[in-house]
Amino acid sequence: MDSIEPEQTPFAAVSLQTSKVARQYQAWLDKSTPYVPYRWIGTFTLLILFFIRIFVAQGWYIVAYSLGIYLLNLFLAFLQPKFDPSNEAIDNEMEDGAAGGLPTKQDEEFRPFIRRLPEFKFWYSATRAIAIGFFCTWWTIFDVPVFWPVLVVYWLILFALTMRRQIQHMIKYRYVPFSIGKTKYTKNSS
Repeated sequence: MDSIEPEQTPFAAVSLQTSKVARQYQAWLDKSTPYVPYRWIGTFTLLILFFIRIFVAQGWYIVAYSLGIYLLNLFLAFLQPKFDPSNEAIDNEMEDGAAGGLPTKQDEEFRPFIRRLPEFKFWYSATRAIAIGFFCTWWTIFDVPVFWPVLVVYWLILFALTMRRQIQHMIKYRYVPFSIGKTKYTKNSS
């Protein structure tokens, strides 16, 4: 006897296909995780294509400005520690009256630097934003007439001020978000 399968609704069929595509997309993202330099090369290539599109089309400056602000925000989140030492310093001042910081002596507890925005999420969000910005440059509704030099100067001032504040924060609480220049310990062979 043949069993009669219940007929599949159109919503269930679309949902099944959507979840299948989402799983395949996630599998591709998972496979790309160890290839950090190649992922970033692809992202910078897409960013260069975006800038070429803006330069050739002579428009969509507000899209480029919005993308610049978003990428700056992502970069700042990438540089900041997950647990902000300034908040911990305020908590420590309230408890014992002394300002806190990252460990500086041998007997203090080691706390590794954990980013507020991990590298993969930074890359994924930046690439997705650049792709969306590139897509927006093909629609005239996003071509708002603005005087672009003002946007460039304003973005540069914003970049300088926020990076200055971030570098001062890094100096004050003694943390380095990059592993370049840090001491690397190796096993002694003797």
